Amino acid sequence: MKTTLVKEKEVERRWILVDAADKPLGRLAVQLAEMLRGKNKVTYAPHIDQGDFVVVINAAQVKLTGNKEDQKIYKHYTGYASGLREHPARHVRANNPTRLVSQAVAGMLPKNKQSRQMLTRLRVFPGAEHAHTAQQPEPVSL
Repeated sequence: MKTTLVKEKEVERRWILVDAADKPLGRLAVQLAEMLRGKNKVTYAPHIDQGDFVVVINAAQVKLTGNKEDQKIYKHYTGYASGLREHPARHVRANNPTRLVSQAVAGMLPKNKQSRQMLTRLRVFPGAEHAHTAQQPEPVSL
């Protein structure tokens, strides 16, 4: 038996379309992180980036369970003294709904150079329309 490793040039990346409407945020983020890493492929190896392009639509309609809408706090540091800003998830959803999904997925990827490259393949849109129809993404139900 021989283990074959895919080279970086031989990786085939697909475009995947995911509808986030009424899906729990954490469970959705786990599955998106796996697709970005390529863990859903048979040829997965942790040192080779084999992930796919993932397009997420309806990010504004993602579901937060329990009281997270009011109790979950998103923090942002401006860089100035006393510049720590804290906002509840309700405020973040109103101003920047794509941040909920993209930050949840970023937190589930390893903290290294490879994950920052993977995050460039994540495209999140608040509504049902997206700018990647030319790539013909395959709809996936999660």
